[in-house]
Amino acid sequence: MQDHVEACLPEEACGLLGGREGRVRMVLPVWNALRSTTRFRMDPQGQISALARIEEEGEEMIGIYHSHPNGPPRPSETDFLEAAFPEVGYLIWSRRGEGWQCGAFRLVGEGFVPLPIQWERRETSLG
Repeated sequence: MQDHVEACLPEEACGLLGGREGRVRMVLPVWNALRSTTRFRMDPQGQISALARIEEEGEEMIGIYHSHPNGPPRPSETDFLEAAFPEVGYLIWSRRGEGWQCGAFRLVGEGFVPLPIQWERRETSLG
């Protein structure tokens, strides 16, 4: 994920997360159709392809990630207004100096609540 959000600068990156029981097993980058530095909208065909791949692997969509290249690693008002999946986690990446921070949230009622993240180091490739 971090490699993807870095590669998309200065635009927001986005993608889907596949797995089970809160454990991410698949990171699927999806093209940001808005090509914006402050908003994202997943390319519809890319989103459909990512969802199909998750299903083919016997996993479930458990999260959505995107970046805030120039903002904090927490949901914006736009993120709240456009959130459509209350059952999944939302990971938001934010650039801080030379590094990145990531916050995780779930949509509950009228807002987002923070979720804990436990990182496991694993080598992956995009594509």
